[in-house]
Amino acid sequence: MNFTCPHVLVVGAGPADLVAALTLLQNGIPVRIIDKDPNPRIGQRGPGIQPRSVELFNFLNVSEVNDLGTRVPIIRSYKSGTLEILKESSFTPYLEPSPAIPFTSRVMGQQLLDTILRRHLEKFSCSVEMGTELRSFEQSEEGVTAVLAKNGTLESFDTKWMVGADGAKGVVRKQLGLSFLGETRDDTRIITGDIRLKGVDRAVRPISTCSMEERALLILSRKYCHQFGNFQERGMLLRPTDEIGEDGWQFVIFDNDIDMTKVTQSEELIFEIIASVIPTEVTFNKLVWVSEFRANIRMVDRFNEGRVFVAGDAAHVHSLTGGQGLNSSVQDAFNLGWKLALVEKGLADKSLLETYSAERLPVISEMLNMTTSMLNKAIASGDISIGRSSVLFMLGINYRFSSIVLDEYATPVEGRPINAYGVLDEGHLEAGDRAPDAPNMRQVKRGESDMKTLFSLYRPWYHTVIVFAPSLADSSPILGALEAYDKSVMRSAVVLPSSTQVTSVASHANLVLVDEEGYAYSAYLVEAGHTKVFVIRPDGVIGAIVHGAEGVKKYFSGIFLDV
Repeated sequence: MNFTCPHVLVVGAGPADLVAALTLLQNGIPVRIIDKDPNPRIGQRGPGIQPRSVELFNFLNVSEVNDLGTRVPIIRSYKSGTLEILKESSFTPYLEPSPAIPFTSRVMGQQLLDTILRRHLEKFSCSVEMGTELRSFEQSEEGVTAVLAKNGTLESFDTKWMVGADGAKGVVRKQLGLSFLGETRDDTRIITGDIRLKGVDRAVRPISTCSMEERALLILSRKYCHQFGNFQERGMLLRPTDEIGEDGWQFVIFDNDIDMTKVTQSEELIFEIIASVIPTEVTFNKLVWVSEFRANIRMVDRFNEGRVFVAGDAAHVHSLTGGQGLNSSVQDAFNLGWKLALVEKGLADKSLLETYSAERLPVISEMLNMTTSMLNKAIASGDISIGRSSVLFMLGINYRFSSIVLDEYATPVEGRPINAYGVLDEGHLEAGDRAPDAPNMRQVKRGESDMKTLFSLYRPWYHTVIVFAPSLADSSPILGALEAYDKSVMRSAVVLPSSTQVTSVASHANLVLVDEEGYAYSAYLVEAGHTKVFVIRPDGVIGAIVHGAEGVKKYFSGIFLDV
């Protein structure tokens, strides 16, 4: 085959595709990314971004997700047919930022998120080729030949790898012949979209004479989400979003007795339904975007076949409950991206790519079970916020069961059940878990020092070896073992206790850090005076927890080709 550059074709331009492309580009792997739609998609779609995903965007240097995303608003639910507040609830429990968990949930419409990610691609001279459709493909041991169509012209494109995140109806999964087992729920059909509207006072007296409390009831406050009705009958959820405009809202309509297809094709019918549910006058300005959604709960039996991979909605679909969809999709892409980069660079064997499917399948399986359980509870109770817990933050997701993680401190338990979604337990840490953050790390240099966080070290193009040691001398044998590995995909840091008097900074480590306030030793459960080594994977997961140099070598023997 005559391969053309780039060597990876990404099919689709949603968040999963964009994250896959950006991860590869940051690893120095050229990418071609296409989308069959002629224009970028509009709409808020799945706006909830969980703390674990915010961390991953941080590793990708996409700080805008945290900076521009807004806090998750409180949901106000009202007594049927009135503006009497029944209760206030939350989409997710409150999470107080901490040294180990610096990011909380953010809300950002997918349209803005896609725009941000596209801008980051452009830094690498990469842009999405819109209006370019994948028609078919064939693969061999050497690569993939894709047939693309644009403006009525067919193109044959040779590439080494292909990533398909082209949605539940996309070409890639279907042509690979992957199963997509599950169910389609006829009891859960919704209409969702973006709209511009304002609530109008229906009071007898002028609104200027109303108290502030009365005004908050009579006019839709933009400080809250508003839920009218419920899942069991006709209901609606309104979430304010300035991304659409100062009068912009994302809406979700629940009603299994209406013709969803007919309604989505009629702006007038949508206005009528919303007006019938909100017990105050409403001024409609514009319907921006609308779509019908039916709960499909399905997943593939594997995430790849040969040199072709699936991610995101192409691999799994589920109910909207819990805000896990977009987050699961970008985590698919991040898991795949660093592994594919190492293989393409010739530093890892192709067998490493099998761990993408092996690691993500249990996570997605548990996610589907959890979101389906939440959906059933919401339908039974009529309350969209019921059944939500801190597990939705995705901070407990782990790969403890993975064949490529190594833990010399954990006691193996034969037959231990896989709990891939897990729960966050800051008093327990194993290889395969999310790596915690730690602030106020003083970087020691010759004649100067500055402050770091551990998260500022983790990036998708290298492993980070963290050596907790009483002194630089104690770290030397471990750092010496790292000399055999390619420095472009490896960084090292020695973390010393706050009580350590550093008299010299001579070290083979990239960084020497003093844990000024003990946050790192606390988060990583290390006792001062002990030596303990953590290998952090490019996706911010702890790949290994080992005693010393031999453990480090053993871990990397499962990642890299023989050195």
